[in-house]
Amino acid sequence: MEGLGRLFNVVAQASGVHIPLTNAQGVTFICFEDDGSQVVTLKESINGNSEQNLAVIDKVYKGPGVGGTWTKVTQAAAATYDNVDDTTNDAVVVYVGADQLSDGYNCVELTNDGGNPVIAIVHDMNVQRDPANLARSVV
Repeated sequence: MEGLGRLFNVVAQASGVHIPLTNAQGVTFICFEDDGSQVVTLKESINGNSEQNLAVIDKVYKGPGVGGTWTKVTQAAAATYDNVDDTTNDAVVVYVGADQLSDGYNCVELTNDGGNPVIAIVHDMNVQRDPANLARSVV
């Protein structure tokens, strides 16, 4: 059985997009910037409205965009993470659980500065579906 629809859904261009977590346990954002100087910002919203910062980024993983070893980075919980000109580790992974959203909020949005790529993998699906029958993955 395929993973798409059963285990996960994907938003290939997710920077600045509101992603609902009503049908999943969490989302993993994969961010890339060729020179490694990316700053990512996390927000939450109610169906794309009433947007506010979501200060839950306390752990990220960074590594080479071409593959390699991931390095765990911890910080005080914040709505941003700055990769501080790390040209070796130009990919960053951030996880957000649905249980980390404020009461009444159901969507998350991660923006990578400068319009750099972000892929969102929405996973641990509450309802498994055929890929053609997946619920809309953005608001």
